[in-house]
Amino acid sequence: MVEKVCYHQPCPVCGRTLRIGVMLLGRQVYCQHCGGGFVAADPALGRAAADAPGRGDRDAAVDRLLEQAALVLEQAAR
Repeated sequence: MVEKVCYHQPCPVCGRTLRIGVMLLGRQVYCQHCGGGFVAADPALGRAAADAPGRGDRDAAVDRLLEQAALVLEQAAR
């Protein structure tokens, strides 16, 4: 089974930390705890991920996140 790539983002309504799939970056999501809606955005990727209106921009944000993850894993292996 393949796990989807996720990141953590706090809900701006209730403050709970949510696990959000990177494919949802730039899209409207809803907190499973309080039902509050917000746009999925990872501050580590900058505003480009939050402002991504099209799939191409979102794919680029996902690629950047995967590259960052690969670097972290590479550094941890050393």
